Amino acid sequence: MAQWYSQSGEKVAIVIGSGLAGLAASSQILSQSHDIKVYLLEQASRTGGNSIKASSGINGARTSFQLASNPPIVDSVETFYNDSIKSAAEALRVGGEGERKERDRLIRVLSEESKGAVEWLGSKGVDLSVIAQLGGHSIARTHRGGGKSQPPGAAIVGALLEELKGNDMFHLKTSCRVIRVIKDDNDEDVRGVECICEDENKAQKVEVLTGPLIFATGGFAGDAYGMLARYRPDLSGFPSTNDLRSGSQELLSNIGAGLIDMEKVQIHPTAFVDMKDTNNPTKFLAAEMLRGEGGVLLMGGRRFVDELETRKIVTGKIMEAGEILGSEGHPRQWDVKLVIDQGVYEKTKSHVDFYLWKGLMRKCTIAEENFGEDAIGSLQRYADTVAKRLKDEFGRKSFGCWKLNDVKPDSVIYVGNVTPAVHFTMGGVRIDEQARLLTAEGDVIRGIWAAGEVTGGIHGDNRLGGSSLLECVIFGRKAGDGVLNLLGG
Repeated sequence: MAQWYSQSGEKVAIVIGSGLAGLAASSQILSQSHDIKVYLLEQASRTGGNSIKASSGINGARTSFQLASNPPIVDSVETFYNDSIKSAAEALRVGGEGERKERDRLIRVLSEESKGAVEWLGSKGVDLSVIAQLGGHSIARTHRGGGKSQPPGAAIVGALLEELKGNDMFHLKTSCRVIRVIKDDNDEDVRGVECICEDENKAQKVEVLTGPLIFATGGFAGDAYGMLARYRPDLSGFPSTNDLRSGSQELLSNIGAGLIDMEKVQIHPTAFVDMKDTNNPTKFLAAEMLRGEGGVLLMGGRRFVDELETRKIVTGKIMEAGEILGSEGHPRQWDVKLVIDQGVYEKTKSHVDFYLWKGLMRKCTIAEENFGEDAIGSLQRYADTVAKRLKDEFGRKSFGCWKLNDVKPDSVIYVGNVTPAVHFTMGGVRIDEQARLLTAEGDVIRGIWAAGEVTGGIHGDNRLGGSSLLECVIFGRKAGDGVLNLLGG
């Protein structure tokens, strides 16, 4: 059996990745143990990963925040589970019986433990009192903060990092890249990592750390010329909401980890096109809750889709219209306008004020935007649907806080140019419901866990908005519990 203690005899846990999954795992270990050192390794120079950018919130069913809403939001675990199953779509109907059961167990855990995940964050002082209905959800269950609070990702990451940095058993290493997972020569158990880390003088040195591992390294949506090109060459030229960064799934497959759903990549329908830098391949995400709170999408001055359909469906409708023709070497883009009125603005003020400051949205009249002759009619039909509770022409059932009733050329709106962009990878390494790393045959690899976007099998064909932060909390904490059990914390 592998020796999981360090050479000095200390109990050490090694967490790789400082996004929400890694932070949740670290917090879980340190809150339950006083004699385990946690080393958090981050390959970037800053912490937070993609989690810190999350703008729409975290899902939870039957939370205290839902019940405290006025009127109370009546949700259920089963409704959330069914929404997730519907979103996962065809992925749940392929593969062997064992694989299908494995997926179902993961989705069950995601829905059943969502309440506890949200309220765990609430117990740490994170405001999650504002709840929106995002695309693919049949009810409002995506939680974020209100007022002038930070976007949810930054608020959650900040709260956990502050807690961790106050613990003497927590050791953060940034600019530290894992290059090898070390296995025991005798029994194949994982016992540590080899990594290259920068010191305070920017000099690089190779280090070996011994202890159980939690991989929380994120997906490969930013690995445009590596894994993304290998598994989805058809997405070549798409912009991305992710920083350029290599994925670590293949590092884990080299030690026997199974991979699943690697071809399933989520294209987010609304990433901002900065009109001052239109050809930048890295885009800033336009939060889905802008649509959830009532915003609409226009192409050629006309609505064309139920804006609260799944990301996959909304993206598909946009792409049907044909992309903007650009010169070679520039990202593929579409000409879509995201429009909100004053009512939606008031509900999403902290987000929109930031977008206005960044120059990603603009406040104007309909006439000033020059949408074309069809825009007023299209927006008026939407306004009538909201005000008179009519059947929406595209089947939309929730309209958030839209208040504009009489649409005129001088009506004030807020507009952003958006386009589909590579956003999230549903595929990754296989795990079980305890976040233990699995082989392709479903066997547990001892001494190593994985959580967050580095894993696959949870979301299937499409991830629901708000479920990324959720899986990070749930499976990050489960990974932490696994390490505690192994080390006797």
